[in-house]
Amino acid sequence: MEKLINDFSFGLFFWQTLIFVGLIFLLKKFAWKPILDAVNEREEGIRNALLSAENAKKEMQNLQADNQRILQEARLERDSLLKDAREIKDKMIADAKNEAQAQGLKMIEQAKASIESEKNAAMAELKLQVSSLSLAIAEKVLKEELSNKEAQTKLVEKMLGDAKLN
Repeated sequence: MEKLINDFSFGLFFWQTLIFVGLIFLLKKFAWKPILDAVNEREEGIRNALLSAENAKKEMQNLQADNQRILQEARLERDSLLKDAREIKDKMIADAKNEAQAQGLKMIEQAKASIESEKNAAMAELKLQVSSLSLAIAEKVLKEELSNKEAQTKLVEKMLGDAKLN
């Protein structure tokens, strides 16, 4: 260290100081300004990027709010459509039941009418058969009774007696 102090030269110090000041001046004129401009430009770019990011964030929040609103509207519309569909389904089922019931009653009435007409036809046929059978029996009985003269006279008198009573 003593060597440094003993070797100190004022001329060398002057020239080193002059070179250092010249170097500072040159840096200030040619390098400092472009460096500061680049730093300022970068700072402005970062500021713009932050503003863009903030705007994008706000826009995303607005889009999310819109999406939520649209989703809620879609859910409400879906619920409304499902409710309408259920009501239409219930109405169709009720109409089909009513129509089926009406047709069932109509078929029952037709069956009753058919049964009644067949019953009447069967009764008429039965009456016809009974009357035919009665006539056949009466014919056989009359033939048997009318085979002799005395029986004929008795029968005629009996019938005359019955005719007066009625």
